[in-house]
Amino acid sequence: MEAKLLFDDKHQWYVFARDPDKPEKIIDTNQYMVVSGKESLVLDPGGIEIFSAMLSTILKFIPLEQVTHLFASHQDPDIISSLGMWDQVIPKAKLYTPNLWEGFIRHFGCENIEFCGIKDGGGELKIGDTTLQFIPAHYLHSSANFHVYDPVAKILFSGDIGAALEPQDSSLFIEDFDSHCDKMKFFHQRWMPSNEAKNHWLKRVRKLDIDMMLPQHGRIFRGKEVEQFFDWFEALNVGVALDS
Repeated sequence: MEAKLLFDDKHQWYVFARDPDKPEKIIDTNQYMVVSGKESLVLDPGGIEIFSAMLSTILKFIPLEQVTHLFASHQDPDIISSLGMWDQVIPKAKLYTPNLWEGFIRHFGCENIEFCGIKDGGGELKIGDTTLQFIPAHYLHSSANFHVYDPVAKILFSGDIGAALEPQDSSLFIEDFDSHCDKMKFFHQRWMPSNEAKNHWLKRVRKLDIDMMLPQHGRIFRGKEVEQFFDWFEALNVGVALDS
């Protein structure tokens, strides 16, 4: 599994992705980690199929006891079906995820980890000396869904927004925005059900100072590409299956 340091100051952001041993028909995912002091948060830690790869890669950077928090943006298996295994190796950790999905996410196993439901309005989480914000992204595509914003690093973890479907060996970063749009179009038109929810999210995130946007699939947006994506997404009609 590829690992890369994305931000390094008083705290760090890492990305873990492109696992070459992942089963062929399992969708490729990006996992992220914030480390601050002796605490860390793993964002959308992934499906059960990549648990061993994720664990071994994380341990190259921090000891297991410093994996103190997990975050699941919503309930999908590619995001959090590994929960039952994390529950065994970090039993004192806390899981932050939409409160609405508790009865569903617990199907993946959550006997030891403390379930911390996020209310619809969002909130904040302190990891070491770093304060992160939970940004509502409901109905994009899940009915209860959150993103994570770091105002110091100027990073927005955007979950499925910004996702692209492309080969597993693709670059971690966008190299040409215009050509990348073709890889994002179907995903956003088919998985995002509501133009109203889309525009509500755009109005919220355009107020944030963002240098880097990190989706759960595909490539990372940097600098002007973030605003380019917002403009592209705003013009895109979503929920197209209703017209079928």
